[in-house]
Amino acid sequence: MTDTGSAPLPAADRPGTTALLRDALLAASFTADGLLDLLGAPAYAALARSETVPALRATRGDTPLEALVRLFLLQQPVPSARLAGVLPVDDAVDAGWLTRVGDEVAATVDVRPYGGPDGEDWFIVSDLGCAVGGAGGIGQRAENVVLGVGGASTTLAGITVRTPVGSALDLGTGSGIQALHAAQHATRVTATDLNPRALHITALTLALSGAPAADLREGSLFEPVRQDETFDLIVSNPPFVISPGARLTYRDGGMSGDDLCRTLVQQAGDRLNEGGFAQFLANWQHVEGEDWQERLRSWVPRGCDAWIVQREVQDVTQYAELWLRDAGDHREDPAEYQARYDAWLDEFEARKVKGIGFGWITLRRTSAAEPSIVVEEWPHAVEQPLGDAIRAHFERVAHLREHDDAALLEGHFKLAAEVVQEQVGLPGAEDPEHVVLRQHRGMCRATKVDTVGAGFAGVCDGTLSAGRILDAIAQLVGEDPVALRDRTPAQIRLLVEQGFLEPVG
Repeated sequence: MTDTGSAPLPAADRPGTTALLRDALLAASFTADGLLDLLGAPAYAALARSETVPALRATRGDTPLEALVRLFLLQQPVPSARLAGVLPVDDAVDAGWLTRVGDEVAATVDVRPYGGPDGEDWFIVSDLGCAVGGAGGIGQRAENVVLGVGGASTTLAGITVRTPVGSALDLGTGSGIQALHAAQHATRVTATDLNPRALHITALTLALSGAPAADLREGSLFEPVRQDETFDLIVSNPPFVISPGARLTYRDGGMSGDDLCRTLVQQAGDRLNEGGFAQFLANWQHVEGEDWQERLRSWVPRGCDAWIVQREVQDVTQYAELWLRDAGDHREDPAEYQARYDAWLDEFEARKVKGIGFGWITLRRTSAAEPSIVVEEWPHAVEQPLGDAIRAHFERVAHLREHDDAALLEGHFKLAAEVVQEQVGLPGAEDPEHVVLRQHRGMCRATKVDTVGAGFAGVCDGTLSAGRILDAIAQLVGEDPVALRDRTPAQIRLLVEQGFLEPVG
């Protein structure tokens, strides 16, 4: 097995060569759209699963794009003559992007096209054979191997709030995808990693993508950050795997249990500017006899609102198998695989862990006397990107905190976009058993409401105050308007908090 973690990397201080290489790749349509057109959807999707056979079959021709796919994505040596006029071969060899193998050249790193949110043509650099992050069974045992883009990377990129900011911090940058996204809306980007190889690859990713350079710093968690430094945005896809030991830098944090994620969250509060966001992916333990939601509430630092969403829970056997496959242990000696499996289960048994949760953690720095902490389980489908929906959640929470019931009834609201009403009941029944409001955007929630709630939501277009709407409903249904005003604000608050209603102004 090739030890990619110690293989030489292209020079990061050759901007001229990197610019020439970028221009050549774009000229040959070596882009996300170009690959989709060449390979077709099935082969393109297979690449995301680290399956190369369909792409090999689709690149049997002699076009420049087919040669580049074989060279950079499929790690196949390509005759130098075939690349003449396609790439600046000599410059790329001198800079270390390519290496000569007789009359052929081979790539020294994986270069994978990646489409930005506004149609940008970017390139993610990673170690050979490691373009797809996550539990893809990559099988690289080198401790310092650097992975490319996986499902976790794209999830974090999708949930990140993308408002223009002065400063952003990417903790544990890896191949640099979060720093690349942040560079589009942050004046200054700082990226850190315990692995110096990852910092080098991040510099390559940014340069090859035509993005501004980041301030790259080596160290764990917030260690490379000065005590007086604060940021408007902090993002991290940390080494969150809860494992017995620290075998692989990109996934194993080396702390006990879920201590790394807890430490990251607890230390983030003091590093945020007022109104700033910190957003993380994390794993957490479900411990016997302990409420997992209270466990996570205890992580939230003072002075921060928080929204924590658990997307999935795995039992300890599923979790161990997932990450053993990630390391390729299932391909090795069966006795060694069993021993490693035992070690994972021993660790969980000792800590009375019955399951592992995976999800998102978002903090927002606030000066409010009583911060809001929402911890929920939401395993259902959502619509990415969610950055705007997450920002709006915190704005609604702040609005509700600042308005008591009287002020709430004075306020104006409008029904959120693409909310529909469903009536559930037996066929032929005069009245429905219950009414459901359902979102088709963002978190795609559904919630039961009574007839008053449904009627209220249906007429919210921002023109009338909540109180006046309730008075009209009271007259329509023959109910005391004072009693209706007393009992309805709680339902209004829930509809606002969950995003069905939006405050106007």
